[in-house]
Amino acid sequence: MTEPIVQFKSISKSFDELEVMKDFTLDVDPGEIVSIIGPSGSGKTTIIRMLMTLEKPTGGDIIVEGENLWKMESKGKLVPADERHLRKVRSNVGMVFQHFNLFPHMTILRNCTEAPIHVLGLSKKEAETRAKEMLEKVGLGDKVDNYPMQLSGGQQQRVAIARALVMQPKVMLFDEPTSALDPELVGEVLEVIKDLAQQGDMSMILVTHEMDFAWQVSDRIVFIADGQLVEHGKPSEVLDNPKSDRLRNFLERFRTQV
Repeated sequence: MTEPIVQFKSISKSFDELEVMKDFTLDVDPGEIVSIIGPSGSGKTTIIRMLMTLEKPTGGDIIVEGENLWKMESKGKLVPADERHLRKVRSNVGMVFQHFNLFPHMTILRNCTEAPIHVLGLSKKEAETRAKEMLEKVGLGDKVDNYPMQLSGGQQQRVAIARALVMQPKVMLFDEPTSALDPELVGEVLEVIKDLAQQGDMSMILVTHEMDFAWQVSDRIVFIADGQLVEHGKPSEVLDNPKSDRLRNFLERFRTQV
């Protein structure tokens, strides 16, 4: 059997007295598309922020390609990871945020070349070639000289996706990538993500409230509530045939709101 590319092992996370993750365990296989759904405050975003090293787990282990993310070996013992170790293991992971996080004073092309030049050590020419290729991929090849403020929200989010792709991650994280967009712009971003999912050469973990989209693109849907994994399975199992009252109630409330 193929080794999982990402493993969350008995993860707990607390902010002061507030426990937001409790004994969370999940494996993600190479090339697998996993959507995480659940009520607000259930810990969905915390999961991917820990994988991106933006939040540190209180307990448990996160393994990326067989390597412990938050711990490293020193003199035969596991010790807290230093920044160098975190950067090395995290280099396989890319993330697209809710609010784009583009640099407003840089052109679209430069937004996409800063990290490959300074993190991967690519030459300016190599980085620009790769960036232009990815911007073409998301339908923005003609916007390289524009600035973020000259683009719509949907276009900015597509730039953010291209910027993450330039780093050639093996795992791509999406944190509710359409939640900051006007409704008429949501479709163009989901279409890009759907195209990436269909290529099947990259694992993807999506935190989303777009249920129809999750049903279409996911190999597996994970439902979490109160920081715990409640149910997971194929979209048809989780969304069409929920086993737990917790998930059934969530879906009923969600459909009522929609």
